[in-house]
Amino acid sequence: MKIGIIKERKNPPDKRVVFSPVACKELLDKFPGLEIKVESSDVRIFKDAEYEKLGIEVSDDVSDCDVMLGVKEVPLDSLIPNKKYFFFSHTIKKQPYNRKLLKAIVEKNIELYDHETIVKRSGARLIGFGRYAGLVGAYNGFRALGLRDKLFNLPKVETLRDLDEVKGELDKITLPNIKILLSGTGKVALGAKEILDHLNIKEVTDALYLTAKFTEPVYCLVDVMEYNKRTDGKVGDKWEFYKDPSGYESNFMPYAKETDFFIAGHFYGDGAPYLFTREDAKSKDFNINLVADVSCDIDGPVASTIRPSTIADPFYGYDAKTEREVNFDTEGAITVMAVDNLPCELPKDASEGFGEMFMQHVIPAFFDNDASGILKRAKMTGNNSLTERFAYLQDYLDGKE
Repeated sequence: MKIGIIKERKNPPDKRVVFSPVACKELLDKFPGLEIKVESSDVRIFKDAEYEKLGIEVSDDVSDCDVMLGVKEVPLDSLIPNKKYFFFSHTIKKQPYNRKLLKAIVEKNIELYDHETIVKRSGARLIGFGRYAGLVGAYNGFRALGLRDKLFNLPKVETLRDLDEVKGELDKITLPNIKILLSGTGKVALGAKEILDHLNIKEVTDALYLTAKFTEPVYCLVDVMEYNKRTDGKVGDKWEFYKDPSGYESNFMPYAKETDFFIAGHFYGDGAPYLFTREDAKSKDFNINLVADVSCDIDGPVASTIRPSTIADPFYGYDAKTEREVNFDTEGAITVMAVDNLPCELPKDASEGFGEMFMQHVIPAFFDNDASGILKRAKMTGNNSLTERFAYLQDYLDGKE
């Protein structure tokens, strides 16, 4: 089998890659029947010469490869027919802007394996950049706090070499006495938690968080059953909620009354209650003045997230009274960080971490006849059609949705 590491062609440029040079060498040593060719790129965080130095072939043409590995969407005119492709297609939620991409993939008889569809039998995702989104998102939130309140001036993550340098910059700051709420328990939230713990911020229970005053910065980690409740007053069940959230309503306002800085690291499912609405944000009891929305669902569960921001311009303000955008440091506004491609700011660490997961969970499936069913579950298209698992996309593919 021959793998092609493809050049990222989407704008803005993305420096990430599935496998670093070291990872490629490790794979070749571990799987003698494997070949790897790297498509030349002037964007990638690892230079062509770094691959060549370890004996990895670099070329402008990878059309002779069987499997194409990328990160972001591949432009339609760059798709090579009759190949296997792995990348984030952003189609599984019927995203309108990528319908033409999925259509082209089917028409070109491409087998698509979206990184998001690489899951366990339970449906839990096996690979992703979630940890790095959480790490960078939390850091960016503190950077916004420092700039807005003129407390400290953290440099942009993209100017730092790696995660060690990021944490080194955090060692230089002193935080005010604030209460921080972090939602979620997945890789995104745990990445953000890593930053909070590095800063030695005290973690407290939700009971204490909601009732006590503190003389030091504290944070509380909450899961879906803390900020949602059953409408009939009965005790909620997390797995029931995931299957059908229709019998639930938001229980977020008690937290909003006590929170200065909210880090949104949760996964938001279709039909779930919003955490806080635009009306909630107008309440005199609503205390949140800074949101780092790592999840970044636009006009969704976090009302202040009215648009994505960018790495170049990561912050904006949300005026709850007018429901409009203002400058991020406007007095009385909620400062919002809603960058939707956070791992791009830490491309070296993110690529290395992603590659480790891909090497562990996906590559062996090509050599053990897919014993664990990883590839079968992940396969979205083949033989000029959707696979049975993804047949729900047919109306979307046909332009009927």
